[in-house]
Amino acid sequence: MQQLLAIMQKLRRECPWDRQQTPLSLTPYAIEEAYEVEQAIQQGDPAEICEELGDLLLQVIFQAEMHAEQGLFDFQDVVAVLTQKLIRRHPHVFQAQVDDVDIQADDVAQVKALWQQIKQQERAGQAQSLLSAVKAGPALMQAQALQQQAAKVGFDFASVADAYGKLEEELGELQQAMQAQQSDEIREELGDCLFSLINVGRKMDISSEQALLATVAKFRQRFAYIEQQAAAQQKTLQQLDLFEMDQLWDQAKQQLKA
Repeated sequence: MQQLLAIMQKLRRECPWDRQQTPLSLTPYAIEEAYEVEQAIQQGDPAEICEELGDLLLQVIFQAEMHAEQGLFDFQDVVAVLTQKLIRRHPHVFQAQVDDVDIQADDVAQVKALWQQIKQQERAGQAQSLLSAVKAGPALMQAQALQQQAAKVGFDFASVADAYGKLEEELGELQQAMQAQQSDEIREELGDCLFSLINVGRKMDISSEQALLATVAKFRQRFAYIEQQAAAQQKTLQQLDLFEMDQLWDQAKQQLKA
């Protein structure tokens, strides 16, 4: 680990690109690397997963080094804060009792409840909106997290059927906006449809982010099959018409299911 930190320090001194970076300029790379970790895990290649985890770790080290240069904190501080948080939020593992009261968390639901309880205690005295717990991130994840927070105080549909009814309502409004050819209204209604669809998934305990990522991975696999078959026919994709590509797509669905 010390060697890695030393390499990062050397890069900041001697590499023009690394030296030019700022905490803000580097944030898009952290997001990109996190998604590449997700993609590698979806593909299930251990070597690729290992490499992508390393790339993500680089973003942590890079940010820590830039902040260390400003005298704010360094990588060891990051590790210390994380270590303390993990111990503090897992009293059922690291402390059998607190103030002579047994702490029990025998299943996943109890662990989650205990985690949230400790988070609330840490934030005691801070005036916050219920939705302030939702952090910035991908829109799908934010939407689902906002819905989950609102549901905690009863602002929620009673059933999946009710949530689906709202989706149908929003789809109708999108269709009307499309017929009127109002681009701003179409964009707004499309967003409402997506939000409502995410809500349907949430009511069934489905992560829309994970569901969409799985579909993206599936699309990549099927499209790669089309490319492979076109190459086998000594054709480019541009030389295939839509009917031929549709046929290969259907073949891919069958082949990849087998």
